[in-house]
Amino acid sequence: MPAAVLAVGAWLLVVLSVVAFLAANPTLDTNQLFFLVDAVGAGVYGTVGGVVLARRVHPVPIMLGLTAIGLGLAAFSYAYTQLEAARPGLPAVAAIEPFQNTAWIPGTLALFLVVPWLIRDHRIDVIARIGLLAGVAATVWFFAARTYADTAPIALVAPVVAVGLAATADAGRRWRRGPAPERVGLGWLTLGTALMTLSFVPLALPATWPNMWMITPLTHLAVQAFFPAAILVAVLRQRMWGLDLAVSRAVVAGTLAAVLLALYVLVATALARLLPTADSALAQALAAGAVAVAVQPARLWLHRRAHNLVYGDGVDPARAAHRLGRRFASAETPEDLVSELALGVAAALRLESVTVWLPDADEPVVRCGAPTGATTAVELIHRGEAVGRLEATAPPGESLGARTRKSLEELASVVGAGLVLAQSARDLDAARDRLSTVRLEERRVIRRELHDGLGPSLAGIRLGLQGVRNLLRTDPAAAGRLLDSLQEQLDHQVDGVRSLSRALFPPILDELGLAAALQELVTQHARAGFVLEVDARLPAGLDPHVSAAAYGIVVEAVTNARRHSGAAGARVRAEAAGRQLTVVVRDAGTGFDPGRAGGVGTRSMRERASELGGTLVIDPVAPHGTRVTARLPLAVP
Repeated sequence: MPAAVLAVGAWLLVVLSVVAFLAANPTLDTNQLFFLVDAVGAGVYGTVGGVVLARRVHPVPIMLGLTAIGLGLAAFSYAYTQLEAARPGLPAVAAIEPFQNTAWIPGTLALFLVVPWLIRDHRIDVIARIGLLAGVAATVWFFAARTYADTAPIALVAPVVAVGLAATADAGRRWRRGPAPERVGLGWLTLGTALMTLSFVPLALPATWPNMWMITPLTHLAVQAFFPAAILVAVLRQRMWGLDLAVSRAVVAGTLAAVLLALYVLVATALARLLPTADSALAQALAAGAVAVAVQPARLWLHRRAHNLVYGDGVDPARAAHRLGRRFASAETPEDLVSELALGVAAALRLESVTVWLPDADEPVVRCGAPTGATTAVELIHRGEAVGRLEATAPPGESLGARTRKSLEELASVVGAGLVLAQSARDLDAARDRLSTVRLEERRVIRRELHDGLGPSLAGIRLGLQGVRNLLRTDPAAAGRLLDSLQEQLDHQVDGVRSLSRALFPPILDELGLAAALQELVTQHARAGFVLEVDARLPAGLDPHVSAAAYGIVVEAVTNARRHSGAAGARVRAEAAGRQLTVVVRDAGTGFDPGRAGGVGTRSMRERASELGGTLVIDPVAPHGTRVTARLPLAVP
């Protein structure tokens, strides 16, 4: 209720003042410009004070509200006296008239002499207490000396400017060297306090100086449009006093634009007044040209700086892209790449936090900063597919405007590309690890075959040859029979070596293709009494990598069926349809246990399929048996 009373009361005074002013229709002078300052200040400070006071009772919003009431009374007093001059006979003119020179003083001076010492989220220290006492004393001095005494301008203004500069220095000190969580937004407060202080300097200058009647109120008007925004940003950015209210960055940017416009009007009007024939079209054209040459570059520079302060590098896509490019180049690992890009987006757009998620992930890929407010989510799209999600939060007390969200969406495409690149690098590393594992397993198989098969057999043959040497003189016939036996063993081992080499990569696979290699496999297993039926419908010129993977899968599946199924044979079907090669190996044996971990052969089959981007499924067949199904792409990416 107090917040509503202050805000509504201030705006009611503003409306009554404007109505009375328009009804009086006075001539242009310095008092009208000060009336404009008072009316604008009443509306702005009444709104800011009401917004903050509605959420937390604190001396600062109370002082803002009382300042608004004081400025509203000053504006109404001037408008009412002007209306009485145009329409004599209005009541209570003598009681209302003094307010235009006195009502604005306590609140306006307290804004930059007292309030900056109170904008903090902890108990004030000794320096702040001294500053508060000095601010109150300077405010009382200015009010008494201006109202009840004829004090020289310099003596009147000097204490105010001195305490104001001290308040500015304290705010700047806390901004630069204070605790990190309390620095946020204090730069705005420092600048606003400095501008409010300097706006009182013209009051100490002689009134006879050219155009002083106009410079002083216009300066106050420009500052009054900025200072409440500075207070609001400092309070809300730190979430002081438990406030959790977000203000769009567009509000801050609009306030800066209003300040720039007021300065522009000030310079243009001053130049027009300084020309000897200000009412002529030539004078007005010269004034406009002078402003364009002297002021416009500075205004554009300040405008760019203000937008960069509010929006960051996102206001300039080239700068944002350059910043992200440097982050991209500085990454040393795939994990660092996504992290650096997220940090670059956060720095470019001045965000509180940036979090990158993979689809359906429980934990983020990277999180920069700690989110404390509402998040804005942007889908990361790469080649038309969603590869992740980026979530961003604005700094405390701010909400992302339309421009920032648009810049975030544009920069998100770079983050999406980086996420895909990092994922591809991880997949490549995983593929290398799997390839190394497969090669190691194959070497173990070869070593086992050589160590357990060929090695002992050759050792036995060597012993047999030694026996033949011993029998040659005593029993040549026995030596001949032993040689025949050793020759059979040697022929068997030669066939074993050939079978092993064909199993790894038969020459026929490279020369005649997969279909011929599968038919040769039928002949090899037939010698051992295992019946293999092959149905191969394959195109000519099949990719050799696909052929090798399919052949290796068939060899492992048939070997497992022969060793473990108990069946007398198996069926192999290989068929190419569309862009996919399907290989099915089926037996009618005892089946398998799905809960049992697969062996080397099973892992080898899965690795061969996954290396090409394919799949492999092993499932039981009713009423009994096992089926191995591999689906491989015909074209290797």
